[in-house]
Amino acid sequence: MQKIFKALSTAYQNNDFQTILNHQFGSYFLKLRSLSRIEILKNLAHFADINIAGIDRKYFFEHIFCQNVSQETIDYFIRQIYQQERSVRIHNEERLYSYLYRIKNLDSGGFNQSQVEVFIVKNYIKDVSDLDALEAKIENELNAKIRNYVLWSWYNFWTSILIEDMFKDHPDIIPAVGLVKKVDFFWKNLPFDLKVTFFPDGFLKKKRRERHLPEREIIELRSFARKNGIPFDKDLSDDEQTIELLNRLDESPNVAAQTFIKKFHQTRVEIIDNAIANPHELIVWLYENQAPRRFDAANRFFLILIDRSNLEESWKLKRNKEILSAGINSYLDDHRHIDLNQLRINFHWEGSEYQTQATCLFIIRE
Repeated sequence: MQKIFKALSTAYQNNDFQTILNHQFGSYFLKLRSLSRIEILKNLAHFADINIAGIDRKYFFEHIFCQNVSQETIDYFIRQIYQQERSVRIHNEERLYSYLYRIKNLDSGGFNQSQVEVFIVKNYIKDVSDLDALEAKIENELNAKIRNYVLWSWYNFWTSILIEDMFKDHPDIIPAVGLVKKVDFFWKNLPFDLKVTFFPDGFLKKKRRERHLPEREIIELRSFARKNGIPFDKDLSDDEQTIELLNRLDESPNVAAQTFIKKFHQTRVEIIDNAIANPHELIVWLYENQAPRRFDAANRFFLILIDRSNLEESWKLKRNKEILSAGINSYLDDHRHIDLNQLRINFHWEGSEYQTQATCLFIIRE
């Protein structure tokens, strides 16, 4: 068992999840890894009647792993730890939902986490030598952008915690109670990384291209607006222009505008419905279009949120407890006897082929 532990530890440090997932002790290793805080390991040793006297604390994880504790014992212990942690969060849950519903608009500020420092250095530090000008730019521009980014990050963090709890509360799910790479929970004894996302813009572009349409929706919207004399703010970002033009065309009494926008929305609906009917293609696309620095082939449970009538408002579904809870519990209940071998996915990445297990649950508001 010691040799197995060292091999799996090496694979974990190297992000080699293929090796871990294909190993008979892979899930066992990851479950214990999620319990690897010293105090929790001490409690597990006491619970499982494992003698750790004389064992250096940095070897607790390895020592307990080598005892080959039964899955039933570990699962029961994990559930007890999770319920203790969950009781703290559930006490504040309704207040948190109340806060989330106070968010009226969600905007990342135009950048993600890795771009924040680059953005500030480029636009405020290197490009501005006048202190008065810098302070004016900070007051008039940066404060709003950073505020939007912080709110966007806060909203996504806490809604993700709430959604994870919906999965972990289900009796068929074993939570990962500590930080363990690429694992949020275990389903049918297999580890899964939960990915909550919206209908991917890149996949929408791909399907529009296959229909011989401009792959970017904004190009089609702007083209129609220009040809028909419909004004719009050209200084806005593409996303903001999309929202403005959709609203203008949806509300226009012009027959041509109504005909155009009806067809535009119908294209969206058909692409989405085809993806729901054939999720395998979308899942493969999601794996093959990962950001290079975040690439992995871990098992994934994709939760895709779609407001069918207003795709741009899909972000609001992340705080919709009723729709999410009903959809998640219904899916897990309906798949209690699923053979997870049916979820095997093959995909390619930079010339190599990978195999993993993944599924996709669509939460849809009509």
